[in-house]
Amino acid sequence: MTTAAAMTRERRQPGGAFAALTSRGFRIYLTGQSLANTGSWMQRIAQDWLIFSLTRSSTAVGVTIALQFLPMLLLGLHAGAVADRLPRKRILLTTQLLNSVATLALAAITISGAVRPADVYVFALLAGVIFAYDAPARQAFVTEVVPPARLRAAVSLNAAVFQATRLVGPAVASLLIATAGTGWVFALNAACYLGPTVGLLRLRPADLQPAAREPGTARDKATIMAAARYVRGRPDVLWTIFLVGMVGTFGLEFPIVLTAMAAAFHGAASTYGLFNIILAVGSSAGALLAGAASRPGLAAIVIAAAGFGLLQTAAAVMPGMAEFLPTIAVMGFVNLMFQAMANAYVQLSVNAELRGRVMGLYMLVFVGGAAFGAPIVGAITSHFGARVGMASCGIISAVAAVITGVALARWRRGARDLLVQL
Repeated sequence: MTTAAAMTRERRQPGGAFAALTSRGFRIYLTGQSLANTGSWMQRIAQDWLIFSLTRSSTAVGVTIALQFLPMLLLGLHAGAVADRLPRKRILLTTQLLNSVATLALAAITISGAVRPADVYVFALLAGVIFAYDAPARQAFVTEVVPPARLRAAVSLNAAVFQATRLVGPAVASLLIATAGTGWVFALNAACYLGPTVGLLRLRPADLQPAAREPGTARDKATIMAAARYVRGRPDVLWTIFLVGMVGTFGLEFPIVLTAMAAAFHGAASTYGLFNIILAVGSSAGALLAGAASRPGLAAIVIAAAGFGLLQTAAAVMPGMAEFLPTIAVMGFVNLMFQAMANAYVQLSVNAELRGRVMGLYMLVFVGGAAFGAPIVGAITSHFGARVGMASCGIISAVAAVITGVALARWRRGARDLLVQL
């Protein structure tokens, strides 16, 4: 009778990405993140358009992105070690407070009309430092609010919600920019940080499954090196992170290429906002589908990355908006399938006690690579045009997928040969 009841309850559990909603802690966490993500997308639109309107330069947009992600390159591994050593909930509460204060400061000078490009650059750098510590803690914190069996579903649903908020954020930002001004977008985003703060404070000890901590700071360097050696000894994880890094560095420079494409189509901030909304429609569907599938395989990850690169190249040559919009929708779909599968594969493949540091490395190459890629893509876009810039991003992503696929195929053949010898 007990077994039958258990089987009945299991059948009633939601499937796919929605399985993670059975955890109270994850429901609370996701609700707070929904508000914060909406504010983040609003800020992205406002920041990109503000620096572009102040300078009329794609290179300036690239410099802003580089400054925002440079701290991840410098601090990412240390931040990953911190995420393994300190309570992640405490880290996230601190980063929400700092983000709110920094965003309010930018809002004040923008609303007053005193904002200059240098102010945006300083804000981007400061936001990047905060993000460097927030990102690995946030990535690893998901494992504390869901049981291991629901982790893949949680990662996919979290990605889907992040992209779904892209539907709302750009629309609100575009409306506010047109009616009240860019500064009010930053002010509203500062208020949005209340969402995750309240959510984190509502989490009870029973809602969390905290990982073991490594006390002290003296071992940070040693533990970082341990994580690096671990990844080096796992070619499947290493090459997945390489591919994620190449796509993040060159393939996801949407603020640069889409602001330029909006101008190429003779649009304004509302056009750029529309592009982000269309991307979000496809991205949300892609993340949900990734969550509904079984545990991701390496072949699926490589194929999705290659498909994303080819679709971005195709979007770059579309002659009009009627062709461009559906292409970037499909591009967003494939991109988020790739991101969700790669993230879940790495998190599910590494040892729990190293997860924060490995995800610090993951975020370093995924996000920090933009410090190199953004100025390059910005310069290409400024000198050769929006279409060449966007096509370059797609071609590099597709080539990286081919290189990764070949390397993983060789590794698998080598592993099989070793097993035969044994």
